[in-house]
Amino acid sequence: MNKQIIWFLLIFLISLPTPFNAQNSAESESNKSDLGLFDEQSLLSVKFKYSNKELKKETNDSTYIASELSYQNDDGSWTSLNIDLRARGNFRRNNCYFVPIKISIKKKDYKDTKFDGHKKLKMVVPCLLQKDGNDNVLKEYLAYKFYEIISPYHFNTRLVNLELTEPRGRNDKTHNVKAFLVEDDKKIAKQFDGKVVERSIHPLAQEQLNSIRCEFFQFMIGNTDFSNLEQHNATLLYVDKDIFPIPYDFDMSGLVNASYSTVSETLSSQTRMTSVTQRMYRGFKRSSELIEQVRQEYIGKRTEILQMIENLKPQFDNESEFENAKSFIQDFFNIIMNDSQFKSEILDNLRS
Repeated sequence: MNKQIIWFLLIFLISLPTPFNAQNSAESESNKSDLGLFDEQSLLSVKFKYSNKELKKETNDSTYIASELSYQNDDGSWTSLNIDLRARGNFRRNNCYFVPIKISIKKKDYKDTKFDGHKKLKMVVPCLLQKDGNDNVLKEYLAYKFYEIISPYHFNTRLVNLELTEPRGRNDKTHNVKAFLVEDDKKIAKQFDGKVVERSIHPLAQEQLNSIRCEFFQFMIGNTDFSNLEQHNATLLYVDKDIFPIPYDFDMSGLVNASYSTVSETLSSQTRMTSVTQRMYRGFKRSSELIEQVRQEYIGKRTEILQMIENLKPQFDNESEFENAKSFIQDFFNIIMNDSQFKSEILDNLRS
């Protein structure tokens, strides 16, 4: 065969996309669409319509009710898509007017929308019909945003203005509330090429640095309603032969300080805790060097964390709720920046 022809064929074959490159390209486009919802952080306007009473009746985690979600585009127009909903959380199902929501969307419905790539999502809403309901949502949202600053292994969130239409017989009741969307744990696992762990793993067997970061975080927001061992309000992610804890659901924390928040019977009987605004460090004994490293990381991120609170100030209904949140987080930094307080509040309380 003529050498020129052979050379031409070689160049042609090299220029063709290989299956590997084609796959990478497809994955890149997929990841781009998957992250679109959370890449944007502007306030998203969303509309739902569902029966709150009917939602509370459904107790099977695999049982959803059909609904429709509409969101406002940048040009002011609205896009609607079919979704399925179910309630999350036994406590709030029994004690709240609204319940947190799990959203399921079929591919044919989310395709080419802002929700493209998000088969599952959570939505956090106020618990009760009371004046501090929206501010409680904002404070819990802040906790998620703090953890974004602290650890690469976190849930992405998006704050929304939610117009919820609730059918009541012949009449509809419309509620305008603050809420936020939380990405599914399977999305995080995909991002890090890992997987969600479904079994109990002792915190001391989890990756040390991020475990300490997580334990400091729970102390910062005054949260004791979690267990990284039992995966209570925590997801465990397996990445590169290590286990990483990712916390969620912070409405029982001292930062939020919701009217329905209570100290667990176990803690109240074993300690002097009588209020969720009392901090208690629940971290384990680990390398003193790593604990000090995380302490310095938090101190280094103090300005960024406090600025995060300031940025959200215009969204608060009650200025005193904003000031309480700010003061609560400032108190945490006062503790870790003072050697004596750091020792008495954290180092002297490390668990075996």
